[in-house]
Amino acid sequence: MALKTLGQFIIEKQADFPYAKGELSRLLRDIGIAAKVINREVNKAGLADILGENGDHNVQGEAQKKLDVYADEQFIEALSRGGECCYIASEEHEEGIDLTKRSISTKGKYMVCMDPLDGSSNIDLNVSVGSIFSIYRRKDPEQPMNTAEILQFGHEQVAAGYIIYGSSTMLVYTTGKGVNGFTLDPSIGEFCLSHPNMRIPEEGNTYSVNEGNYLKFPQYIKDYIKYCQMEDLATDRPYTSRYIGSMVADLHRTLIIGGIFLYPETSNYPSGKLRLLYECNPMAFIIEQAGGMALSGQQRVLTIKPTHLHQRTPIIIGSTNMVRKVQEFMTRDQDTSELLDKKLTFSG
Repeated sequence: MALKTLGQFIIEKQADFPYAKGELSRLLRDIGIAAKVINREVNKAGLADILGENGDHNVQGEAQKKLDVYADEQFIEALSRGGECCYIASEEHEEGIDLTKRSISTKGKYMVCMDPLDGSSNIDLNVSVGSIFSIYRRKDPEQPMNTAEILQFGHEQVAAGYIIYGSSTMLVYTTGKGVNGFTLDPSIGEFCLSHPNMRIPEEGNTYSVNEGNYLKFPQYIKDYIKYCQMEDLATDRPYTSRYIGSMVADLHRTLIIGGIFLYPETSNYPSGKLRLLYECNPMAFIIEQAGGMALSGQQRVLTIKPTHLHQRTPIIIGSTNMVRKVQEFMTRDQDTSELLDKKLTFSG
């Protein structure tokens, strides 16, 4: 039986968006093309002069890798060429890129947020990296483009996905009607449907967190980590700790086999460190569509109203039962703090 390609799948699903008239389908195909080009460069990283830092820093103050810049350029070129995208917000740029100023894109209805190369610090080490994208629809395409338009709730995304460049290259995406994964077949140069209707298990036995920051975590995260490490045959504990350092890689594993990914607030980053628009919203949309949960503290990630392009947030995301267990520790910690505050107030 012949494998269904990404292009064929997108065309078949076009009827799900009668208002789109094919623009969203073309936009997704443009992203697929950029992913193929980036994949080619990633796979020859040890042979070409694209390893290491390029000497600049992005808006986050992080050293840019050469491949960061290359991936960013490829996505911008692909999205600019098609005409369906009117605005690009990239982790690598302080300001968004308004494509309505280019004649080819004056009719574009869609805005794209992207992390061109997530986990790029691993690229020199031949560890899996990825790209993340999020697509929003303009409220009124007839009006002049305004940067504030892209500051929409995460639940207003019309599509989101990621590409993971690893032992095989996969593109996983959702348009709000389930999650599907496509593996790049290098023999024909096409992404082919390999993981239809992806579902994350409700329970898992793997937790993913940078435990090097343990002392800087809030108490409820410390308590949850201890819970994960405690032996309990009834709940299949202790859990296994797995942390790659690339959100795409860690969450791809979590989506496939179940588990939880935690990137909480710390004493150094009280508002969290991961970006809401480029990382947390698209990943939360995907995981929720696959049956999981994504929280920022007690709040659902997709209900956070962004206030600026590079806004950060904590995130707890993965299998539903595991995320709910973190919620229990969080509630318990809050109740303890409130009780202590009352005692201090009374004694004062």
